[in-house]
Amino acid sequence: MTEERTEVEIYTDGACKGNPGPGGWGALLRAEGREKELWGGEARTTNNRMELRAVIEALSILKRPARVRVHTDSRYVQQGIGAWIANWKKNGWRTVNKAPVKNVDLWRELDALAACHEVEWIWVKGHAGHPENERADALANRGITDIPMGDKE
Repeated sequence: MTEERTEVEIYTDGACKGNPGPGGWGALLRAEGREKELWGGEARTTNNRMELRAVIEALSILKRPARVRVHTDSRYVQQGIGAWIANWKKNGWRTVNKAPVKNVDLWRELDALAACHEVEWIWVKGHAGHPENERADALANRGITDIPMGDKE
């Protein structure tokens, strides 16, 4: 008998004021009729790191294996985890051009978290009126706003 897994919808986004610069991440989770919002920020980061961090933070709060649909407006995240990561791992975390994979710390973390769940990676067009993507974007920007002022300089 297979264990029934909870279905979870996750909507994520990252934002950065400058690249690098102050950045934020946001995630909206929906499961079993409930919603949870997550957000955070870093004083000096990149947009790609914030896109990855949003998914990592969302997956990390799941307490047991689930069937997850991650909605992201980041092709970097969607293609990275869905298509590129297998070759990166096979090549010792190097790209096809033999360069070290950027953000390898976050890719390793995301890979380990994703392995705990059944994950479907869904790309959505950003800033196109998708309600949940717009909420994730607002949460990411809230993450930037919440960084203490002295840390943003």
